[in-house]
Amino acid sequence: MGLLGLTATGISSMVGAGINVIPFMIQRNVPGIGPNVLPAYLFAAIPAILAGLAYAILASAMPRAGGSYVYASRGLNPYLGFVASFSQWFSLCVAIGVVAYVLVPFLRDIALAAGWTGLGATLESGPVRLAISMGFLWAAVAINIRGVKPYERVIIPLMFLTFLLGAVVIVAGFLFNQQDFAAALNAPIPDVTAPPLGLSLLLPASALLFSSFIGFDSIAQAGGEAKNPGRNLPLAIGISVLSVGLFYMLFTAAVYHAVPWQYIARESAGRDLTAPGLLGVLLPPFWTVVIVAGAALALIKDLPAMLLAVSRLMFAWAEDGIFPKTVSRVHPRFHSPWVALTASGVMASLGILGSHLAGDFFLGVDILVTSMLVNFLLMSISVLTLPHRNPALARHVTVIPARRLQVPLALLGVLVLVLFLGVHTWKDLTGPAGAWYFRSTPIWAVVMTLGSIVYVREIRSLRRQGVDVDSRFSTLPPE
Repeated sequence: MGLLGLTATGISSMVGAGINVIPFMIQRNVPGIGPNVLPAYLFAAIPAILAGLAYAILASAMPRAGGSYVYASRGLNPYLGFVASFSQWFSLCVAIGVVAYVLVPFLRDIALAAGWTGLGATLESGPVRLAISMGFLWAAVAINIRGVKPYERVIIPLMFLTFLLGAVVIVAGFLFNQQDFAAALNAPIPDVTAPPLGLSLLLPASALLFSSFIGFDSIAQAGGEAKNPGRNLPLAIGISVLSVGLFYMLFTAAVYHAVPWQYIARESAGRDLTAPGLLGVLLPPFWTVVIVAGAALALIKDLPAMLLAVSRLMFAWAEDGIFPKTVSRVHPRFHSPWVALTASGVMASLGILGSHLAGDFFLGVDILVTSMLVNFLLMSISVLTLPHRNPALARHVTVIPARRLQVPLALLGVLVLVLFLGVHTWKDLTGPAGAWYFRSTPIWAVVMTLGSIVYVREIRSLRRQGVDVDSRFSTLPPE
């Protein structure tokens, strides 16, 4: 996989439903944020950039499939590397199921905007929604099984189409103003003054918006299939984080330029809002269809990119012997980890069923944020510990090789990520919930416990076989 394919993988995993929903529904989740969504986005980008630098540093020295698992197991501790990546695999598989499930309402909105009311009503049916969600998921599994070349032929055009259709939102948002929106709505806009922006608003809002930056680590998971990985992996990570960050800022600024935040805050209290739904007030039906189609494409391209990432985690565990060896089997024709892809597809299917039965998917998003914050934190710590834990690998670092720069950047990453993780956990544990299993932190702890049981069992098995475990985790897996 070349630089363009790696970059498309990162971008495709990052730009999805979040950009069309989270910057607007944040008005309900963090009341009082008002016109300060962009400052909160900028603050949310800080831990993403610092984590991206940590990933780039580690990727330059350890370009292997399994990315974050390999980095932490060789640079910090094999147990921490496995259990953290196990929770990452679980939460990403659930997120894949969530993405496939929420895709269907966007298809429904396209049908309704185009005037196909009968098709829109059909897409509302539960069995139809389940069937379509499963269809898109397993089509993405099939694309991945056929290998990286067919994968690139799908993911790269979808990335460019997503940016192109997203540009329609940006142009439309800056073309119209809030007076145009009030006139089109033919209703007064609430006259509300936002409270001053303080840490009590900025931190919870930024912790929520940080979820939009999750995904660039998919690039690292594909390290075993990258051309010139020591160069292309760090470069793709940097390009993805910066380009997506810029896109997010322009997209959000455009919508808030055209739609008053007071209206968004009032409406979000009673219903779910999306960027196409807000701008649809101003646009003719054709352009509404275009921007809803852009949101749907953003979701569709998430699926193959995220499946590539989670399957490579499983493959790396099996290669190291801490997961059943069968999972590392490679397709004889397509040379893809078909068992890991199939297992990940099964887990994501359970995510679809769970979303359907629960009637909600935000719990899955919260679990993903918790597991990824922990993973990003471990990456920053691994930068600090790599020279002491594994000096031979540390000598291969080519991105920011000077320790006088690595150490302060990694320390800053640790501090910021601990802050974000603390805010997210506090918000989760103190917010309203019907039972403990509706909170992401206890569920994440349960998944970590299951991962610990698997790790202890497999490590004991390796030792009984006479494997030198310390030696295995001091060198990189074979390419």
